[in-house]
Amino acid sequence: MFNWFRKKQENLVFKDNASAFAHACSIGYTPLIGGLVPALVEEDAGLGRDGERTFLISIAGPHGAMKIWSCTLKESKSYPKEGDFVGFRIVTIAPDVPEPANLIGYIACRLEPVLVPGKGWAAAISYTPDNIKPAIRLG
Repeated sequence: MFNWFRKKQENLVFKDNASAFAHACSIGYTPLIGGLVPALVEEDAGLGRDGERTFLISIAGPHGAMKIWSCTLKESKSYPKEGDFVGFRIVTIAPDVPEPANLIGYIACRLEPVLVPGKGWAAAISYTPDNIKPAIRLG
């Protein structure tokens, strides 16, 4: 009820993907299963034998940027290019593999360099195939 009196927070709009990613790194994301972590595409390694596209990405971790190899899923209708600001969806965390290779997931979407207070990064394009169920978030 008293939210009417609160000053509305403005979206943080960044001039480019690199500055948005630098800000994401300064926040210190904790990797969680099902979480979407901001990342920057560094290199396109091409099409894999199963139809997936592989990329070297830097993800925003708890202590800054971490480089890992990731991919889009084979049923994805589009894919990112070098320099894109993307969301990396964590599927599982392998306890017997050293960091950051223990983060198993895929590139789920392209992000806009806009941080919406209380909601997160604005999504631009989904790379998640239609046959993947969306995560249900409560609360």
